[in-house]
Amino acid sequence: MGHRKQHAPKHGSLAYLPRKRAKRLLARIRYWPKIEADTPRLLGFIGYKAGMTHVFTIEDRKRSPNYGKEILCSATVLETQPMLICAIRVYTRNPYGLKILAEAWIKEPPEGLERVFTLPENFKTEENLKKIEENLAEVTKIRVIAVTQPKQTNMPKKKPEMAEIEIGGGTFQQQFEFAKGLIGKTVTLAEAFKEGQYVDAIAISTGKGFQGPVKRWGVGILQHKGRKTKRGIATLGPWNPHHVMYSVPRAGQMGFHQRTEYNKRILKIGTDGKEITPKGGFMRYGVIRGSYMLLEGSISGPEKRPIRIRYPARPPKQIAGEPPQITQISLESPQGR
Repeated sequence: MGHRKQHAPKHGSLAYLPRKRAKRLLARIRYWPKIEADTPRLLGFIGYKAGMTHVFTIEDRKRSPNYGKEILCSATVLETQPMLICAIRVYTRNPYGLKILAEAWIKEPPEGLERVFTLPENFKTEENLKKIEENLAEVTKIRVIAVTQPKQTNMPKKKPEMAEIEIGGGTFQQQFEFAKGLIGKTVTLAEAFKEGQYVDAIAISTGKGFQGPVKRWGVGILQHKGRKTKRGIATLGPWNPHHVMYSVPRAGQMGFHQRTEYNKRILKIGTDGKEITPKGGFMRYGVIRGSYMLLEGSISGPEKRPIRIRYPARPPKQIAGEPPQITQISLESPQGR
């Protein structure tokens, strides 16, 4: 029997090309889902990734073979201190897409906001709110601009993360009144999400720098007696077309790309971080002092990375209505001491 050729295509999807470094550390949300709710609510939040742990829960998916039994699952811990709502921004739609119609900022911006952008001398809050109310018939989207409070977390930074968060549910008038009531105040994670709910986690993945095609694309290593290279590729492609095609695996940036993970379940939302912090604190993060969130499974990014949480863009059809029943959360030292 002759040698059988092995079919080994490269790994890694071409849908994510070009694999270049993300522009910013904070992920950008390009799509906000429409939700059916009688009352308005925030569709997103920002938390800082502290690390991972494992929990024991009672399996509540009815079609699972382990239904009703205690199972072990990995979980990611995010520190989610309250966010400050700094502004309302409304959009109108024109033939070219969304266009900012007006925005209203709080009179006294928080400490640290001048690190993000140069602050104007006068924000004219009342004037701008009146302008938004007068043009409410033209409005197609209402969003708030929220900033994180890293000084309250264990993050070694003063510059806050600033992001737009859309408001969903209710009518535009209700959404505007809801946003008006939030401006200048802080919102907690529990006001936007609840335990047992599915969310999307959007983050910038861990950067791995410039890597060769073996690590970056998973191509096979060439035979050890081969000429020139071993960890390269055997061919750059055909004579025609007369250029290297985009689909050929090449060396380049690996990691630090924006990635969205759909339908991560919220296992727990709490206000006392001590009940979740392992002995000796999280590696490369430390101790969680305030509110936190426990998400099922892993998410992109290293410790300290800001993670954006969003209402699910494509929620699962079968959702357990009750929050998960957690029997034990591991607090063992991650350093094995």
